[in-house]
Order: sequence, then structure tokens, then C-alpha cells
Amino acid sequence: MRYGISLYPSLDNTPEENRQLLRDAVRHGVTRLFTSLHIPETDRRVFAGELRTLLTEAREAGMEIIADTAPDAMELLGLDALEPAKLVSLGIGTLRLDEGFDPEDVARLSRNGTGLRLLLNASTVTATALRIMERERADFRNIEALHNFYPRTGTGLSEAFFHRQNELLAAYDIPVGAFVASRGRKRGPMHMGLPTLEDQREWSVDFAARFLAAVGVESIFIGDALPTEEELATLVSVRDGVTVRLRLLTHNEGVRELLSEPFTARPDEARDAIRALESRARVRQRHLAIPPEKIIPRHFGTVTLDNDDSPRYAGELQITRRPQPADPWVNVVGNIPEKDFFLLPYITPGRPFCFRVEQHMAYLRYKY
Repeated sequence: MRYGISLYPSLDNTPEENRQLLRDAVRHGVTRLFTSLHIPETDRRVFAGELRTLLTEAREAGMEIIADTAPDAMELLGLDALEPAKLVSLGIGTLRLDEGFDPEDVARLSRNGTGLRLLLNASTVTATALRIMERERADFRNIEALHNFYPRTGTGLSEAFFHRQNELLAAYDIPVGAFVASRGRKRGPMHMGLPTLEDQREWSVDFAARFLAAVGVESIFIGDALPTEEELATLVSVRDGVTVRLRLLTHNEGVRELLSEPFTARPDEARDAIRALESRARVRQRHLAIPPEKIIPRHFGTVTLDNDDSPRYAGELQITRRPQPADPWVNVVGNIPEKDFFLLPYITPGRPFCFRVEQHMAYLRYKY
């Protein structure tokens, strides 16, 4: 999983606010920086000067700089044309090709030989365009895709269309990124948030990012102008696969440590539960004692661990899919909060998943 912020010189933030956001993002482990070279509301002269300063600081901080561009935007950088070597020398490592580039252009640029990577517009790319790129010998190893963000309420993508586009790109092994909105300062001129998915316009960064990771998005960006420190910290806590919150119900310290680790859903999908592939072997390797406790009925979203009395399945970790009665061999070690149930169907065979352990009732402070 990779994480990104967005910076828009001369728009909403002061130059110092942009520099501070850059520093805060680096401190939290954010590695990608998105900016656009063709925002109509910017003061182009001020934009060019502020952009060069930010490019220098971001490059010195080791961030990957992604510039969203159109063919006529190169003048902002003092270039007469799109010249990959000069873009790389300015610190722009990845170019997102928006309007004005045909598939033949993309194929040619993908073989630029300078290290400049390309991002397709994941929201508008078509099957025909991808076939032309393939015919024109595009180097797909040098190509990723990033969805649009949508500044106006009601214009964001539907979830169904989002999935179709991602499946199209997956057929060419093209990694996909998307945007989530911030509850900090929202970017002008609309100030309505900058998500990819319309459903996520009012969601927290936490829930929106965990959903995107659950459906296989590889790179997540906060689209808005000035996210909070808490949002930056939350963003980088999201892992590949599905992350669900867990209210612990066990006092066994060894079990607590086990539950903080990543797992993989078994390839042979059970009807009644999601089963972890690794848990039994880990318990055996650590000689972890699991005495019986919390022998209670299991409802949907209950997390269980088979205890030492289980003749063969000691250490079996499950998330309950169908209600089941109490079993003397099965400890209930936690519950997933109801608002995270939406993520459980994405824990499919072979998918990684993990728990974000919440103490007591702390999970109640989270909202969509």
C-alpha cells in the first residue's frame, strides 16, 4: 500500500501551509505527492513560482511527485513541450496523463527511457484505448492508473462503475489509485470534498481508505487541501487487504499479540466463518497457551479462537459468518463493530486481512 497527499500551489493554502503539510506528511510516512498543472482557478504566475519551491522540497524529502497534466500545461514549468528528461530533472517522477493524450502517445511515452512513469486516468480509460496501447507496444511495467476526484456533490463515481474500471485495468496488471476526501480544509472553489466515489464524500479518511484497500486499490491519496494530522496518521495505518476494527474480549496477552498480526483468508472458503490460514501454526510455534474463556454464543462478526481443549483445531482463528451456539472448545476473543460489517464480504479466499485492535468501547467514536 502506498499513500499520498495533494498540494495545490496558489489556491487555498499559503506557501507555508503547503510546506508544513509536506513536512507533516513525510514525518507520518506518506511517500507520494499529487499536484495538478491545469487547475483553471489558480494564478498561473504565482502557481509556477510556488510549484518549483514545492518540487524542490518534495524531491529533497524523497517523495514521488505526480503531476496531473495536459499537453498545453508544460509552459508552467518553462518547457516548450513534454520532455521526459527535463521533467525528471525538475523532480517530477510520474506524469498523470489527463485530457489530450491519445493511446499512441501513451505507448510512446511509456518507453521514454528516462525513468519517468505514467499514470492513466482510471476513471475514463477504455478497453479500446488499452488494446491500442498494447498494439503499439506500450511498456505496461511503466504504467499505473489513478482515478479522478470529483469536486461537486453528485458527480463522483458509482461503486459499480469504479469496480468495472478497476477490473479492466487489472486485466493488464495496472495498479490503481484513488482519492478520499478530508474533513480538514476542503479545496476550492467548491469546498465539497475531493473523493473518487460519491458515496464516500462524507466518510472519514479512516473508513474510506480501509474500504479502498479492501477492494484492491493499491495507492490512496487524500484529495483535499489541508488534511489534519490525525487523518495523515490514519491514512498510513491502512494496510493491504481488509482492515477491520476489533473490540477485544480477552485478557490473554499472547492472544492479544496474535490478533495484532496480519492474516490470510484460507483458499477453501467455509460456509459459516472466515478462517485464518496461519493462526494454528503460529500458536503451535509459540507454544501459546489458550485456556478456555468466554464460552458464549457466536453472532455475525464475532472473532473466535479455538482453545487448548480442542483436539485438533487449537489456535484456529475465525470470524463468524452465521450465528452459532456456544462451544466449549471455542473462545470468543472479540467483536467487530457493526459499522465494519460492510468490509467482511471483501475477505475472500486468499485475501490478506488484519484487525485494528480497539480497547473497550473506543470504536464508537468513529463515524462514516
